[in-house]
Order: sequence, then structure tokens, then C-alpha cells
Amino acid sequence: MIAQVMKLDKILEQSLLFDFYGELLTEHQKEIYERFVADDLSLGEIAEEAGISRQGVHDLIKRCNQTLRGYEEKLHLMHRFLAVKEKVEQIEQLLEHYNEEDAEELVQNIRKISGEIIEEL
Repeated sequence: MIAQVMKLDKILEQSLLFDFYGELLTEHQKEIYERFVADDLSLGEIAEEAGISRQGVHDLIKRCNQTLRGYEEKLHLMHRFLAVKEKVEQIEQLLEHYNEEDAEELVQNIRKISGEIIEEL
């Protein structure tokens, strides 16, 4: 079970990194990486389609992962996105439990969270 969760986390991370930074890869890298991450093809399937070795696909995906993580380390776009997403979810939770007696407290909490969102950006 833990291995499945870790695999899903890795796939989610790869997908998000590709969404944010995929356009910075070469066309060939984008095609191969997208086939692996988005289309969930195996290394062998991609190798056959692309006319390269399975090892070549493996190496290219590994380099793409390193490149995309390097962009994230420098730019932090994915981190900021996830932080803002979490804050918006907090606002939604506050609104779900809204009642008129707590209106002033709700407004204060939303203002606080929206200020944190602005700081994150």
C-alpha cells in the first residue's frame, strides 16, 4: 500500500513538473516524457514507437526528471501553486461551515488567508 502511494506521489510530481516546465524541454524530450507520464506507456512501448532503445528512453526520462526538478528548485512555481491551492481549500472549508453568527470571524480568517496567498505569489 505504501509503495502504491509513493508511486502515485511520484507520478503526480512528474505530471505537475511537466505541466509547469514541460515547454522548456526540447520537442523530442517533450514527446518521450509525455508518452511516459501522461500516456503511461512503458519504456519498451515508447522505445518501439520512437525507434530508440529502451535504455535510451530510460536515460532521456531520467535526464528530463533532473531538468524539470532543477527548474522547480530555481523557480518554485509548483510549490507556490500547491501552497495557493491549499489556502484556497482552507477558504472553502471555512465557507462550508459558515453561519451568520461567525460572519466577522469568517471575514477575518478569509482576509488572513488571502494575505498569505498574496505573499506566496
